[in-house]
Amino acid sequence: MPLVTSREMFQKAYNGGYAIGAFNVNNMEIVQGITEAAAEVNAPLILQVSKGARAYANHTYLIKLVEAAVIETGLPIVLHLDHGDSFETCKSCIDGGFTSVMIDASSKPFEENIALTRQVVEYAHDRGVVVEAELGTLAGIEDEVKVSAEDSSYTRPEEVEEFVSRTGCDSLAIAIGTSHGAYKFKPGTKPQLRFDVLEEVARRLPGFPIVLHGSSSVPQEFVKMINENGGNMPGAIGVPEDQLRHAASLAVCKINIDSDLRLAMTGTIRKYFAEHPADFDPRQYLKPARAAIKELVRHKLIDVLGCDGKA
Repeated sequence: MPLVTSREMFQKAYNGGYAIGAFNVNNMEIVQGITEAAAEVNAPLILQVSKGARAYANHTYLIKLVEAAVIETGLPIVLHLDHGDSFETCKSCIDGGFTSVMIDASSKPFEENIALTRQVVEYAHDRGVVVEAELGTLAGIEDEVKVSAEDSSYTRPEEVEEFVSRTGCDSLAIAIGTSHGAYKFKPGTKPQLRFDVLEEVARRLPGFPIVLHGSSSVPQEFVKMINENGGNMPGAIGVPEDQLRHAASLAVCKINIDSDLRLAMTGTIRKYFAEHPADFDPRQYLKPARAAIKELVRHKLIDVLGCDGKA
């Protein structure tokens, strides 16, 4: 089975009241952990690559890792560019074998966002590739995407119909209170996603797939593991998983998860070295890290996204 686009995936997810997991990948162990979990529960997947991941791991290596995952699992897998910041970056990924790209012009004025998104859409659609766009800006940090809390903004529902109509995008990332990175909400607070915004967007765009970025839940067991083994992560909690599940039952068809994977890998490796300080074999410390990612992703697929058995 070749790499696929998200069109059929999103249609099934919208009608079925679940979401597809979009997991950021940077190396072989992360790809293996994610795809082994998905194969066990028969879940469709979006593996997404940021601009930073392409710079770190090389475009060709990442493509081949994802292609290997398709061969090994037989699952429908989308290869997606996360947060493309220019036409040139999106074009490079489209020409290089990606089946989906995101053009993130959300920091630009409305008309400039439309113009750049439309340019990418026209190039992508001519080559059978789908496009995700964004309206509204999330606070937080993810690779080169850095937005302060003061500069973040909720999506304005009254803009979505014009934006989708004029750009022709295939899915839309909106801002309803999630945030990039592990440092989300202070302990003692009760994060609450703006479901009123989501419901109004869904009303104005019936049947249209919505995307949530910044949706890691910051598993406290891994934060504790890091802090107990030489780390110094300030206290933080993530997006409550019950709220993500509720969003998936509505119009949200794609939920992005990245920070949780990093926490699982880093926490497990720190714990391994604390217990085996003389070890220097990468296979020994990356093996439990891969297993931790697999277990985390399995939980997300079944209990949060609800896409198990949907491949």
